[in-house]
Amino acid sequence: MAQYNNLVIFLSELRKSIRLLGISLMVLTVAVFFLSTGLISVFQNHLNEKLYFFSVAGPFLAHVKVAFFGAVYILMPLLMYVLWKAMGKPFGVTGKRLFWFVAATCFLFYAGTLFCYLVTLPFGVKFLLGFQSEHMKAVISIGRFVNFVTIFILAFGVIFELPVFMIFSAQVGVISRKTFEKNRRFAVLGIAILAALLTPTPDVVNMALMGVPLYLLYEAGIMVIRLLQIDEKRARARMEKEAAAEPDTEGPVDS
Repeated sequence: MAQYNNLVIFLSELRKSIRLLGISLMVLTVAVFFLSTGLISVFQNHLNEKLYFFSVAGPFLAHVKVAFFGAVYILMPLLMYVLWKAMGKPFGVTGKRLFWFVAATCFLFYAGTLFCYLVTLPFGVKFLLGFQSEHMKAVISIGRFVNFVTIFILAFGVIFELPVFMIFSAQVGVISRKTFEKNRRFAVLGIAILAALLTPTPDVVNMALMGVPLYLLYEAGIMVIRLLQIDEKRARARMEKEAAAEPDTEGPVDS
């Protein structure tokens, strides 16, 4: 029953900001659309690839996708604030704690996207295109290129946020550190499935490029929970609360 109430509170709090998020996303997508040509050029020059299109609407749709990607990227702090505010309200996570969750999530998101853009993405593209030869040359469509780059970058930004959500789960008592430690094998399986779903191409290399950092982040989340002693603090708080709630069993003292 408590979980149902928490879900209702979360959805009602989230609903308050849906309209603001939708309007902001649409307005910013239109604004970024006029910069999309430059953004595509930046990606293209960074990966040193020539692009082609095979349909009349191909270039336009590619620019729309890049504009939407740019809008989501810029609005991430607002998105995270709305999400954490809704998630934290049922558990009383407000004020400074809410601020630190939002700040940490945004920092890790942008760190993940930069890591992907500077390290993982060039390596993955170079590896995948390394199989071409004199008789087999790559002809990359602009639509496929934009899908590959934007999904890969956003996916890395999202998975880098894993430790923060693990810390939140431990702090509100949903999942303890011991549970994370005991279920490492299931975490590995889940990470492999998630990497297969989020990577644009279902090859082992791209899955490993996402799966290995994700597992390291999983272990980092466990380490931070241990260092902060979140489980111990929650146990002490629960014991103090139970002790304070116990009725006085001693009878009245005769004078």
